[in-house]
Amino acid sequence: MKCFTPICLLFAALTLFCPAETTLPPKEGAPAVGRSEVGTLEDDGSRVSVLGYHVFHATKPATQMLISTKKFRSQMEAVKASEVTVITLEKFLQWRHGEIPLPPKSFLITFDDGWKSVYTEAFPIMKELELPFTIFLYKNYVGSSRGGRAMSDDMINEMLESGLCTIGSHSVSHPFPSTVKKNLRAGSEIYAKFLQTELGDSKTFLEERFKSPVTTYAYPGGFHTPEMFSLADKLGYDNLFTVKPGKIGRNSPRHLLPRYIVLGNHDGAYNAAMIFRGGSRLASGAIAPIEVPHPVSPGSGFVISSRLPRISANLSEVDGIDFESIVMRVGGFGKVPAVVNPETHEIAWTVNRPLRQPICEVSVQWRLKGKTSYEPAIRWSFGIDRVANYQSQ
Repeated sequence: MKCFTPICLLFAALTLFCPAETTLPPKEGAPAVGRSEVGTLEDDGSRVSVLGYHVFHATKPATQMLISTKKFRSQMEAVKASEVTVITLEKFLQWRHGEIPLPPKSFLITFDDGWKSVYTEAFPIMKELELPFTIFLYKNYVGSSRGGRAMSDDMINEMLESGLCTIGSHSVSHPFPSTVKKNLRAGSEIYAKFLQTELGDSKTFLEERFKSPVTTYAYPGGFHTPEMFSLADKLGYDNLFTVKPGKIGRNSPRHLLPRYIVLGNHDGAYNAAMIFRGGSRLASGAIAPIEVPHPVSPGSGFVISSRLPRISANLSEVDGIDFESIVMRVGGFGKVPAVVNPETHEIAWTVNRPLRQPICEVSVQWRLKGKTSYEPAIRWSFGIDRVANYQSQ
């Protein structure tokens, strides 16, 4: 199973490789996109935030692609309680084609690849909370026997039959960007054949295997070239997703739709996905609920109106702390000149210029007396209701 390193994930999310376009032959009998107006409609003001997940585990340490089942549950519970609608892929597509309206704010929840843990860990939570979702499957990992890590056909069919699940394509082989570039350099004919396999064969396979239409595609790693766009049109794809973060509007370019890929070891993407700008207020409970072992202010997950808050952490339960070693870091500021009170064990700093981002992340770290290495940092985030207070400061 291919899994992106931090460098590869950053490359995939931020790099746009744009060679000269190549004319690609359509697959014989491939359907044309029936509703070509998608992405050309006027903006109706509604926004969709797409969350993307990969692997889940109850006990293994979190990684970029692996998120703990407990944290995933807390995130989905926050989504459920947020007053933001979770929509099906069908409603998303209908809205994109101008057939139905959506609420001002909506979520679309997606899973990539076809990991077995989507069925064993995530699906029970989605059923319990009655949240619809979409799985982007790649052909070579469907029913695979790679150590029992992939979902079987029966698992996928059970999720489809639940009425909560829909599927999209994620290619045939989940090629790394280097593989795509290698085929591109080999010439237009070879590259066209390669793309026909990855986009075309995967669509045919999924539709025949699971008797379900497939009109959406998630680029592996978010990597794409313009040649993919014209072929996707000929094959019948009309909405294709990247891993670049952002909200989707009705008129967003259909070949380059953003998604927030939620990481298991960092909450930044999840927190950003929960914020709807352009006048929409932050929903209660939207920040990732992080358990903090010490009292902090503003509290973890709280939403405040002030953009010049006093940020603090009380470390009175830490024995033998070296007060001179305590360090506070605040998102957008880095290490800040926080003041430590040895009597109360509180470290505090008042923000000295207005916070501009909707989410503020804080970390505090320290050493124990006689130690040379730092203890694990405590981290938390809080939200800023910029709509309520932006003009006043």
